[in-house]
Amino acid sequence: MNDKTYKKAGVDLDLAAKIKKSISNPIISTHNKQVLNGLGSFGSMFELKGFNQPIIVSSTDGVGTKLKLAIELDCYDFIGVDLVNACVNDIVVCGAKPLFFLDYIAVNKLDNFVINKLISGMSKACINVGCALIGGETAQMPGIYKNKDFDMAGFVVGAVEKAQVLNPLDVKEQDVIIGLSSEGLHTNGYSLVRHALSIDENPQILNKFYSDLGSTLGAALLKPHISYVESILSVLPYIKSAAHITGGGLIENIPRAFSSDLAAYIDLSAWDVLSIFNIIQAEGNIAEEEMYKVFNMGLGMIVICDKKMEDNVLSSISGSFKIGYISKRIGESQVIF
Repeated sequence: MNDKTYKKAGVDLDLAAKIKKSISNPIISTHNKQVLNGLGSFGSMFELKGFNQPIIVSSTDGVGTKLKLAIELDCYDFIGVDLVNACVNDIVVCGAKPLFFLDYIAVNKLDNFVINKLISGMSKACINVGCALIGGETAQMPGIYKNKDFDMAGFVVGAVEKAQVLNPLDVKEQDVIIGLSSEGLHTNGYSLVRHALSIDENPQILNKFYSDLGSTLGAALLKPHISYVESILSVLPYIKSAAHITGGGLIENIPRAFSSDLAAYIDLSAWDVLSIFNIIQAEGNIAEEEMYKVFNMGLGMIVICDKKMEDNVLSSISGSFKIGYISKRIGESQVIF
């Protein structure tokens, strides 16, 4: 009798079916009347309503090597939140409201606990921004991934009225730059952190308590990527442009919010750099320029507005603060500290 089966090859279809059933409730909790079919369909259908001249905005992203720390600490509570918020923040800078989200998770071997934690986090984040978790795929890929390793990606689709699209070309000299605080690294720079602090060689450092952080290093590094959707949508009438501070840090992301003939003059004393970044820089012996090129340094988002709208923005977004202004570009750099 031939005993070669898919399960013995590393793919457990029965467990996959069981997990799909267990995650259905949190997924369905994100659905609204615009979701036209249930789970299990080959394609998910969403009815676009409430727009006169809708511009569809889409984006995709992952969580990067932050996953390595989550696996090492066996803590997956916020990884799903990270995935959703990394994606929705990328489309809200166009002025778009997130409509629906899809995920892709690839694993060596299914783990019911881990998958449920990931989906639960995604569902909570989707509900928070009024976005439907409309579909996804969980792929068992033994031989590609080993042990507890896995990867995940997210895909978001949103829409904005054509007349409300934020356009970097609208930014002019003397416009004001306003910063929105981050709560940590969000989902960027973890490969540098792991390398600089030798975390892969000495994972126990993640359990080290730092009084400046009020927590262990691991807990600080796993703080979730926060959403700026509500904040940005609340000030759409007041702002011209915005930039999500993701991979590339302040130096590479701020210039994405204005044209190439302009420059941003940033006052570094306008905010306090989070303690986690000071610890990473000191213990990893990382140059300051590299820090600002890789990390958000305490700013998760920036918006740009006319001087006349500055007070409107600051009063509308709790914890926001002016960090600089726009001027004519003189040299090579578009970000001047």
